[in-house]
Amino acid sequence: MLPSGVRIDKWLWAARFFKVRSLASVAVKAGHIDINGERCKPSKMVQLGDEICIRKEQIQWTIQVTSLAEKRGSATVAAMLYEETDSSLKQRALQLEQQKFKTLHAPSPDKRPTKRERRQISKFKQQS
Repeated sequence: MLPSGVRIDKWLWAARFFKVRSLASVAVKAGHIDINGERCKPSKMVQLGDEICIRKEQIQWTIQVTSLAEKRGSATVAAMLYEETDSSLKQRALQLEQQKFKTLHAPSPDKRPTKRERRQISKFKQQS
């Protein structure tokens, strides 16, 4: 018998968006999760067809619930619980591309500083 609804924190954990259920609960309380465009509590029941917006770190997903689960399964089973919208896929790909671009063009030294150079750096920082 399929449940008519599942708590949002349990569903997010089962869908593998969060490693532990308590982190999912904290994210919901902090307002990083919206169901059908509205902020919710961890006890809010998720129904089939609900649209969930998840903001985690700098990444944002907009997904449609296709299946319900209370228990955590494998990654392939978790991927069957939702379907990501096309606009969300494009936006996430753009965000990942921008992050890669930033890291490629960030200034970085060619090698690690030597012990002498580290001492000079710390001496310089203490003077400031």
